[in-house]
Formats: sequence, structure tokens, C-alpha cells
Amino acid sequence: MNPANYLITALIVLASWLPVNAVSPEYSGYLFVYFTGNDKPDEAIRFAVSDNSLNFKALNNNDPVIASDTISETGGVRDPHILRAVDGKWFYMVATDMVSALGWDSNRGLTLLKSPDLIHWTASPINIQQRFEGNDDLLRVWAPQTIFDSRAGKYMVYWSMKHGDGPDIIYYAYANDDFTDFITEPKPLFLPADGQSCIDGDIVCVNGTYHLFYKTEGHGNGIKKASTRNLTAMEWVESPDYKQQTDKAVEGSGIFKINDSDSYMLMYDVYMNGEYQFTTSSDLDHFRIADTQVTMNFHPRHGTIIPITSAELHRLTSTWP
Repeated sequence: MNPANYLITALIVLASWLPVNAVSPEYSGYLFVYFTGNDKPDEAIRFAVSDNSLNFKALNNNDPVIASDTISETGGVRDPHILRAVDGKWFYMVATDMVSALGWDSNRGLTLLKSPDLIHWTASPINIQQRFEGNDDLLRVWAPQTIFDSRAGKYMVYWSMKHGDGPDIIYYAYANDDFTDFITEPKPLFLPADGQSCIDGDIVCVNGTYHLFYKTEGHGNGIKKASTRNLTAMEWVESPDYKQQTDKAVEGSGIFKINDSDSYMLMYDVYMNGEYQFTTSSDLDHFRIADTQVTMNFHPRHGTIIPITSAELHRLTSTWP
């Protein structure tokens, strides 16, 4: 084989080893997915967009982009989380299937959604109590999120559940290839060393380390972080300090990478004050307030943000001006 052909063959083999998302699309904006409050009309999925991570504008006049009663058992959804698939062909969204007016211990399920274009969505509600045995004393299922587990080669959905008098615990299960159901039973993902409740987990993977941001519940009520190299090994290293930059009650943390930057944005719902705080960090340990730079023409509750391309931004604004 001549040197030129050998080089071409080597490059082809190398390309076959690379992950499917090795070459990321060029991102030029952001999509913010959120809900707005505890009244039933507010418990629905809404979209907002930004071209700079700081100035967000609601789409569709801040009205829902998906009707809650078409995607849930209860007629309401909260805490939406969105993820771009590693193959770039799908978007996955999960949400709490819940109407808060029925009580904070009233819901038993969550909803899985998928879309090829961010516009058209199909939904699969899952009632955990009915789907899996051993959950007779299940009281609530809150704040699901999704991440791709590279070790398992599957999408992991994780959320918090409370059984009887026990604490809220973050569990996980793997989704099927169609993202319509779970193929494994829920198992604990993270148990803090103090044995207390934890909810609203959000995981970001940086250089092979998974960083879990979560809310302590009933004993400090703040955002803490735990890290691991293996999602399912139960080998988490907990950071002792709280990450929020306010002394007010917070929940619903979400973290995302800022486009064309090595920095990350950590945001959270200052829910008792009707506020949302944004902070930035370059090391995921030390955060500084970015509130003076952020503008929104809406009042979000617990949500998430992903980067989007210029074509996706145009498609969204053309569909929901």
C-alpha cells in the first residue's frame, strides 16, 4: 500500500472509533424550556430563546408550546428538562407529570417526550407506581432529567422519589431505544452521606467526570454538588459548600456550557421570591452572580437550557414568533 492510501485508511479507521457526537454543530443560540407557576394553566411547557445566553425572549407570547393534557396523566407538567441526542437526530424531553393543586404528594409519574425538530413532539407518560412493583407507598415523583451514559451506551433518566416516611432519593432507570419506556427498574443513583433528602438533580459531564448539582431538602435548602467518574457506581465525592449565591430559598438548578467558552452557567429558581438567578463558573466549584447581565420578558420556574444552531433558532422563531 502506498503512503497516501495508508494514511486514508488510517483516517477512516480513526473516524470509526470517534463517538457519534465528536464533531459538534456550530451553536449560535440557546433554547430555554420552563414552566411558570403552580396554577394549572402555568403547569405547561414553554419555550424562550436567546442568541447570547443572557437575553431571553419568550416564544408564542409566553403561552405553552405543548398542551399539557395531551402529554400527561394528570393534565399538568412541571420541571421540563431537554437534551440533544448524541447522534444529533433527536431531542429528548422529560417532565414531572403533576398538578400541584392536587397536593405535593399527589403525583406518581413522569412524561418522556421526543422530537426530531424541536417543534413536533410525541409523549409517553409513565406511572412509576403502576409500572414497577414495590412502590405501593410511593408519594411523589419529581424533576426528571436525562443524560447519555457512555459506559452503558444508553440514555439514563434520573429523578427524585419519596416513599412513605423516607427521604427524597434520586433514582435512575435506562430508557429504551425509542425513548418511550424504561427497560430497567428504578435504582438509587445518589445517596448523600447525611442520609437526608435531595431533589432536583442536574448532571453535567466534563472531561469524563460527572458533576451532579442537587437541592438539599428540609435541612438547609440549597444547591450542592457531588462528582463521580462512574454514574452507577455509587462513588460520589460530595462538596461541602452550597453553590447558590443568595441567602434566599432556591431549587431547580440547571447548568449549561456557554457557547464558544470554557465557562458554565448555573441557574436556579429563587422560588419564594419569584426570581431566577444566573451565575457563572470556569471550574464548577466557584460561582459568581451574573444577574445584572441577564434579561427575560417572562418569569420562569424550574427549567433547563440547551445550545441550538442558527437553523434551529430560525425554525423555532418561525413556528412560534
